Amino acid sequence: MARYTDASCRLCRRERMKLMLKGDRCLTAKCAITKKRDVPGISNRRMKQLSEYGVQMREKQKVKRIYGILEKQFRKYYHEAIRLRGVAGDNLLRLLELRLDNIVYRLGFAKSRAQARQFINHGFIAVNGRKMTVPSYKGKVKDVITLTLRGEGIGHVKEVTEDMKAEYVPAWLELAAKKGEVVTVPIREHVEYQINEQLIIEYYSK
Repeated sequence: MARYTDASCRLCRRERMKLMLKGDRCLTAKCAITKKRDVPGISNRRMKQLSEYGVQMREKQKVKRIYGILEKQFRKYYHEAIRLRGVAGDNLLRLLELRLDNIVYRLGFAKSRAQARQFINHGFIAVNGRKMTVPSYKGKVKDVITLTLRGEGIGHVKEVTEDMKAEYVPAWLELAAKKGEVVTVPIREHVEYQINEQLIIEYYSK
């Protein structure tokens, strides 16, 4: 499966905001946004004012990078969002929030979404007691997220999960004794980033 392999910090600099792609490192003085405020690339440093299309594309790129999704899969989420009842933009963000890698990250089983995908791919995460190796699995209400026996035996995983705290978990999830549960469907207010989802809908609807 295709994936982004270049420096993650370049993505944050390009979007001019912290996307939390490296977990706790993003909160330290080593963060690229703190050290380098310019946009990567010589030509980008002389960027002119963006057109309406350019603003829409940048918003789309930002959300793709936050959730670690490439274009083909992101477009599928858009098509699913417009087929569902309700506001398409809200539906899109809800689908992204319900991805298993995002749920694992938001519960605190991983320091970043990239690390969450790695844990899932290696079989460290279980959903309702069964090992799940698909990061894009769509979480459902009453799904219970835990570590597998293999995950519990990995030192690095145990080190990460020692810092899990229920007060940092969003309201649509619940965490107790290193066991997470999806208690309700996420709503727009549960998204932790400033996103103008309507720009994304406009971008794809042309």
